[in-house]
Amino acid sequence: MHLAHPGLLATAVVVSLAVGPWLARVAVRLASRDDAARPSAVRVAVTTALLAVLTSGAVVLAGPRPATLALAWAAGAGLVLGAVDLASHRLPDRVTFPAHAVCAVALAADAAVLGSWSALLRAGIAAAAAFGLAALLAALAPEGLGFGDVKLLALLGLVLGWIGWGVLLAGVFLGLLTGALVSLVLLATRRAGLRTAVPFAPPLLTGAVLALALAGSGSPI
Repeated sequence: MHLAHPGLLATAVVVSLAVGPWLARVAVRLASRDDAARPSAVRVAVTTALLAVLTSGAVVLAGPRPATLALAWAAGAGLVLGAVDLASHRLPDRVTFPAHAVCAVALAADAAVLGSWSALLRAGIAAAAAFGLAALLAALAPEGLGFGDVKLLALLGLVLGWIGWGVLLAGVFLGLLTGALVSLVLLATRRAGLRTAVPFAPPLLTGAVLALALAGSGSPI
């Protein structure tokens, strides 16, 4: 965790206030496949608040460096992907692919400017490993893991792997645990059955955020 940077934190909040409503609108339109759809005021407020918290967390975790952009962009993309997956069980490539590109470029710029080549190499290996393992699982059990989830896991592998292997493993574990707990609650309340498809992206994203929060707090993971 880095010392607070008031100016950068203020910038993160201001940008979030400007971008949050747009992200809420994008999520609603992608989920409904309707370019005229508009988010509710509550959705706009929640999306903007979450974006402000996540981008501020990125600043605190990484400090003033190019990699912070990767964390912040992944946060914004994650909010859209999670919302769309909850509403329509889809993870649009038009959100995932740009996130892969921006995060990769930001991390490469970080390595070029600050010499974090080992972290960049680890991020690349982690992304490839996450993609490969997830693709294998999707091929073996396509009803449990879609290819959109595979591409999301590659993105999470890239970002979490840049921080460290422990953060990546913690993120995956906490994501799976969150998904299992949500499924149990849905079954217990009879809001879902054993064959009900449960969106996998929100638990994965929650696990990633928890792992990054633990890393930022200095907790061993």
